[in-house]
Amino acid sequence: MYLPAIGLEVHAELKTRTKMFCESANDPDETRPNVNVCPICLAHPGTLPSINREAVRHILRIGTAIGGAIADFSEFDRKSYFYPDIPKGYQISQYTHPLVTGGELASVVITRVHLEEDTARSIHSSGKSLVDFNRAGIPLMELVTEPIIQSAEAAGRFARELQLLLRTLVASEANLEKGEMRIEANISVSKSDFKPESPEVRLLGTKVEIKNLNSFRSVERAIDFEIKRQTTLIEDGSEVVQETRGWNETKQETFRQRFKEGSADYRYFPEPDLPKLFLSEISEFSPSAIRTSLPELPWERRTRYMSSYALKKSDIEYLCATPERAAFFDAIVAEFENNAEHIALAANYIVSDLAGIYAKKGEENYRTLDPAAFVKLVRLIDSHDLSSRGAKNTLAILVAQGGDPEVIAKEHGLMQVHDSVALGEIVCTIIAREEKAVREYKNGKQTALQYLVGEAMRESRGAGNPQKLQKLFVEKIK
Repeated sequence: MYLPAIGLEVHAELKTRTKMFCESANDPDETRPNVNVCPICLAHPGTLPSINREAVRHILRIGTAIGGAIADFSEFDRKSYFYPDIPKGYQISQYTHPLVTGGELASVVITRVHLEEDTARSIHSSGKSLVDFNRAGIPLMELVTEPIIQSAEAAGRFARELQLLLRTLVASEANLEKGEMRIEANISVSKSDFKPESPEVRLLGTKVEIKNLNSFRSVERAIDFEIKRQTTLIEDGSEVVQETRGWNETKQETFRQRFKEGSADYRYFPEPDLPKLFLSEISEFSPSAIRTSLPELPWERRTRYMSSYALKKSDIEYLCATPERAAFFDAIVAEFENNAEHIALAANYIVSDLAGIYAKKGEENYRTLDPAAFVKLVRLIDSHDLSSRGAKNTLAILVAQGGDPEVIAKEHGLMQVHDSVALGEIVCTIIAREEKAVREYKNGKQTALQYLVGEAMRESRGAGNPQKLQKLFVEKIK
């Protein structure tokens, strides 16, 4: 048996007004190439960088949220390597003295969290290679985990929780499909019965890095594939080579890119053009100031929902999966003043019906849905003024057009009819039409009654109150 050891390196572009070391705009949505550039991020001779204060604050808030140790002293380093998308021939990063060490997230121990600058973007088309420097110099968080993750599923769970944390802190949009969050997995396998000769020897095999995985599914599939590939090599008596590999989404397999560099290859040394950071000298970076600035964190919100509301665990996970969903739900809860039945009913319609509408649209947009209107919809359902079918139809129109749910329901004939005379006419029509079902019900078949009620609901276009219809059927058939 072989045991995997998986560590993740995650890069996330931070939300700041300007780039990491200059005043060029940090605008990930800019489509025109080489617009947000200046002599500093283009590495013109004689230019000097300066540290983006907001980027540092983002990293400190992330570190505090995961329970990491915040450095008092920190500095930036030069990391040398030569690619066309590195204008300086080196990247300003952190090595010996990161801003954050330690911490834990989703039961995964964190090694470090530090700041660096992003690279430019290479574009290969029609036999040409072009470079867009808009991204060069954007503030980049790098988070490194300990190699203690033991499955692809656990790696995916950690990555999703990190994305949620970054969005909750408004530190990054962290969209993988836009490259705002990039995940690299370091994977090794070793025999489970391996006995190290000394405590210093770690139970790790030869590490292989898989770079730039652009979806959570790709992360999980690439890790699973690589574990199997390395296991097969070892069982066949072959050697696992330390290297960097890519992921082919079409073939669902990793492929060799290059030999993996070690830290010595990067020739790290302290960045001479930037000052050292003594964080205790900056009042807004004090531990108390950073802690006070944190919002309710995802795991704190889950605990609150679990202890305060009678909701299923799966519903809680769905509601807490994005800050927008949670904020929408909290706005609704505030209107119900801890009425457990109303809260549970609202959660059910968010998780099932509203989720289904958004799934068909291909996007969620809670900002355009008025919580007060949703609350009114729930009250109409609870008072039986709207049937389940009528509520679904009203909600669909509400999401598409906005408005008042009661007005919408009345305009589209969706309000439930409670009038016994009107419902009695419908019941008589169905009894006359469905003679077979009436006989079956008289002979004791209870499902026949439900069939008759269903037919009456269709006759009323979902507007009939099913409880009253059932009562009227029983009375009239007897």
